[in-house]
Amino acid sequence: MRQRIFAGNRLKALRLDRGLKQAEFAATLGISTSYLSQIEHDDRPLTPALLDRLQKLFPLEWEEVASDAGDRRAGALREAAADPLFAASPLPPEQLERAALQQPQLADQFVALHAAYRRAGQRLQIIDEALTGGTAEGSRLPWEEVRDWFHDAGNYVDSIDRAAEALAGQLRGRAPSPAIETIERRLREALGISIVYQQSQTLRDFDATMRHLVIDPSQPPESRRFQLAHQLAALALTKEIAAVVEASPLRTAAARQLLHVGLANYAAGAVLMPYAPFRASARAARHDIDRLRLEYGVSFEQACHRLSTLQRPGARGIPMFFCRVDMAGNITKRHSATRLQFARFGGACPLWIVHEAAAIPDRILFQLAETPDGLRYVSMAKGLVKPSGSYARAPRRYAVALGCEAQYAADFVYADGVDVDAPHAATRIGSSCRICPRDDCDQRAFPPSDRPILVDPDRRDVVPYRIG
Repeated sequence: MRQRIFAGNRLKALRLDRGLKQAEFAATLGISTSYLSQIEHDDRPLTPALLDRLQKLFPLEWEEVASDAGDRRAGALREAAADPLFAASPLPPEQLERAALQQPQLADQFVALHAAYRRAGQRLQIIDEALTGGTAEGSRLPWEEVRDWFHDAGNYVDSIDRAAEALAGQLRGRAPSPAIETIERRLREALGISIVYQQSQTLRDFDATMRHLVIDPSQPPESRRFQLAHQLAALALTKEIAAVVEASPLRTAAARQLLHVGLANYAAGAVLMPYAPFRASARAARHDIDRLRLEYGVSFEQACHRLSTLQRPGARGIPMFFCRVDMAGNITKRHSATRLQFARFGGACPLWIVHEAAAIPDRILFQLAETPDGLRYVSMAKGLVKPSGSYARAPRRYAVALGCEAQYAADFVYADGVDVDAPHAATRIGSSCRICPRDDCDQRAFPPSDRPILVDPDRRDVVPYRIG
């Protein structure tokens, strides 16, 4: 039998972090105040039903309470069984707990089968989008290979992240993030790099032979700082980056070079927003991007992107999705640690709020959305404009979106005041018209690939066909 879980101190800390009295917290958990007091004093263990409620109400804290493989197996089984696919006949938590204890192999196989089911859905989307993009998977362009590599890695690279965190620890002192002067000093004194701020056609230009770095000063301060952090990471973490590139399955030299650049960018973000303090700040600020960008001196986009990488085992952040969309609707950056998957070649659902945000810069828009599988997501989107530094060059305009599954809404400040469970409150979105099963969407651009269409010459609706 697996050891019973006594987590009184953790549960009490969770209650105090939320500013709740025992009676309030007990009511939230659906137990009596005296029972909660016994649990907090480790006189009583956590029951399967209570563990299930804790996982649903406080998903991040639940992962930290889980103490051994049996706990993690039970948690994974509960998460798989919570898929809307099984909504018609949900299994009680006690039954799932018994299954994890008494039939561990069967439980592991169920979790693996559910993961395979999710991957099959993603595979269908990949095939559809390859057809939409007029290409085949075997002929992916180098940047597509690298984008998919980061996606398959969960957008978290442990060796790079930890090395960057250690480097940041040497530079930042007691500050949340290394100052630009400190980064410049390390480049000059430790690495022998001369730095010049000079307007040019490139944002950053490094001559490795002359050890000379040119930074375009027309960039916003946070962008200049990021370029310096990129160069520092590329030089200080050369071995770590090279090892990851060497171990990758990328087929072409161009893809490997792009991965090297991508990993240096990843490391720069990790230097400026070190994992442990940034994760703590994000939780304290309830993922308020403006508060985080001011605290760490980064851009709105950089903070959003970093939040999507907080997937370190044993210290995960909220599973987030992040993407960047240009004015034409092309998704130029994408990552999802959630079950939501993006279209790979553009053509994202027009009902998604990010498209509206692209046309309205400097305003944060919020959306509660529901995908065809019944899952709900809370997300925010903001249109951004990056100045070019010259009238002759048009500024770059795009929007970024960040969100999570609705179960994390209490830790997502943008969802405040929204009833995420209200029956008709969510916008019904999909990922791609070609695989979206909805037959009543007025915004449909294409019929689904796997279903016939019915055309009536004598009848015209918003969409000129019906789905069979």
